[in-house]
Amino acid sequence: EAGKNLIDAIGAIGIEIPHFCYHPALGADGNCRMCLVGIEDGRPPLVPACKTPAQEGIKVQLDTEYIKKIQRDVLELELINHPVDCPVCDQAGECALQDYYMTYSLEDSRMQVPQVTKGKKMDFGCGVIHDQERCVLCGRCVRFTRQITKTGELGIVNRTDAARVNIFPGRPLDNRYALNIVDICPVGAMTSEDFRFKQRAWFLKRDEGICHGCSKGCNIYIDHHREKYKDDIIYRYRARTNLLVNGYFICDEGALSYRLENDNRQTETLISKNEASFDDGIKAILSKLHEAKKVLMLVSPDCTLEQMWAVKRIATLFGARLSGYSDAYIKDGDGDDYLICDDKAANRKGLELLEIKTDRATFEHDLKEADLFINFDNDLFFTERNEALKALLENKLYIAICRSQLPIFSTASIVLPTASYSEYGGSVINENGVLQTFSKTVSKNLVRHDILEITRLLGGALPASEQAWSEIRKSVPILADVQPEHIPAEGLTLTTSEDKHVGS
Repeated sequence: EAGKNLIDAIGAIGIEIPHFCYHPALGADGNCRMCLVGIEDGRPPLVPACKTPAQEGIKVQLDTEYIKKIQRDVLELELINHPVDCPVCDQAGECALQDYYMTYSLEDSRMQVPQVTKGKKMDFGCGVIHDQERCVLCGRCVRFTRQITKTGELGIVNRTDAARVNIFPGRPLDNRYALNIVDICPVGAMTSEDFRFKQRAWFLKRDEGICHGCSKGCNIYIDHHREKYKDDIIYRYRARTNLLVNGYFICDEGALSYRLENDNRQTETLISKNEASFDDGIKAILSKLHEAKKVLMLVSPDCTLEQMWAVKRIATLFGARLSGYSDAYIKDGDGDDYLICDDKAANRKGLELLEIKTDRATFEHDLKEADLFINFDNDLFFTERNEALKALLENKLYIAICRSQLPIFSTASIVLPTASYSEYGGSVINENGVLQTFSKTVSKNLVRHDILEITRLLGGALPASEQAWSEIRKSVPILADVQPEHIPAEGLTLTTSEDKHVGS
């Protein structure tokens, strides 16, 4: 493919050329010299693969004795002053320096003099902790702050064995993407204050997911314990490459949003503030539904397409009004021109496609009229936009089906716990009209039913997302030919019959 360098072209066929400084989002720097290869066409003996374009017909040498010697020499230089921190380093088990040493070196150190010492546990700001002794000076972090965030807080100062990455005096990291520096560091020089010493990499299972922090729908890796039911804990989110959606990175707020999966979860079924069984909660809700004359159901813009459809179906079954009102999820001015959106709802486009009304006037009118209000995990008070609505909830028979213990749910007469994003699968559409799917990744010791299952128990008869999709395809023309199992890994950009993007 035209424009690819040798690292990417050869990597595409499953052969890795070792490298430290090259990153596809940051371009070639050529400073680490670990990627030197030979070309059989009269060029100099060795060339950096990161700076050499792939061409039809060229023959590339990857493992001659000379190349192997250069690789051993480069690693020896990197390891001369490198501390043996592996037993306490967060990067152990997923460290490029460890892997390359085992693959290309296995040489003993020849150092006969004390190692050069540098700074340890340096707080660079934004939750990034730097260890200068572990740094291989690849420059990825420096280039990230210059090319991606364009804030330029980092630089390489001094020369030779005194060279080190540092912040400028009085200028710590100050951008909303700083934690990506930890992810792109090939060694353990940059660590996350949030993740430090929490878990070893070899105990973690990496699953694919989608961030629900805003309407961008960034792709992520969900790192949790590899043993099923081990500890119910998600330890971190990391960026997953999707060139159609988020490229190679995610924002810090999204990276830390894994905490919402662990903390402040609603775990008990409550009826009139008293703990009850989940089955009793379902029975109580059914009883109230049959008694009520006017019912309003509110669905969250974070729900999947399948869940939204199921709630719409159950609303029709009981003759209830349905709203997707979610202005509270919009934080004006919070977004930027990169990945962060003002709209913090993961699937607002889904509400539009399923023709679920989202305007405030209709919602407020229906809420005043209703004698039963059922909230499917919609945080009306996510921002301060809806303070005036609190009075309408007073003296109202209110049922909350929720995953977290939030103020909006605390006044409900019946509270039913539900699963969170990592505990079910489904489909969402981002702000640009890209349809993406994700799967269940985490199995909890405490079983939590997702909204799709809850609607089935309430009489909706949609036990699986596949059945929901069969009905969605019949009702939404733009989705008529969509098969979730055939959606590309990067997502599917939806277009109307006039070839207009759904996200436009």
